Amino acid sequence: MEKMEKERESMNITWLGHACFLLEQDGFLALVDPYRGVEGYGDLHARAHAVYCSHGHDDHSYTGGVTLLGGKANPFTVREIESFHDDRGGALRGANKIRCFTAGGVTVVHLGDLGHLLSPEQVDEIGPCDVLLLPVGGVYTVDAPAAKAVAEQIAPRCIVPMHYRHAPYGLSAVDGVERFAALYGKEEVEWAGSNRFAVTAEPLPPVLVLRYRAE
Repeated sequence: MEKMEKERESMNITWLGHACFLLEQDGFLALVDPYRGVEGYGDLHARAHAVYCSHGHDDHSYTGGVTLLGGKANPFTVREIESFHDDRGGALRGANKIRCFTAGGVTVVHLGDLGHLLSPEQVDEIGPCDVLLLPVGGVYTVDAPAAKAVAEQIAPRCIVPMHYRHAPYGLSAVDGVERFAALYGKEEVEWAGSNRFAVTAEPLPPVLVLRYRAE
């Protein structure tokens, strides 16, 4: 019975490439930042009960590739924090929504295309975080050093890097994940063999680099 309860309450997170993740809680699928036009990946095609987009660019808002499912109540509490796609108050690339997804006692924060360090007010709005989905590639988002600074502001249990180049996948102008990972000790970074993991009460690595797998 105890094992079944743990399985029921755990949240599963799947990286579908670029900045797109599928969050699964109690059979409900929440999809974040579906994409098209990103080198190597091809246009995303996925199924979900709900879809969320951090901003309107095609590599984060391709809802046409998502088949919406019905028949389940949404277990996620979703909070939105306004931010910017650049470090000039949105003058270059506009607004960006940070989203905090909470279910089963777990909070996952998706930063979208965050382009700046957070204000104290934004950090307070985000609050406690179990898993931080963090852009690290630079150019269109915070770069590796700034990404680490943002992570230190939020202090999550686990950081999952996203929005980086891993040839042949990803935007050609952005950095790979290696520059970000090098800012941490080798014992702090786990290079996963999968694009999926479960968030439970068990310890998580400080930095978890998921391995993309074409569906």
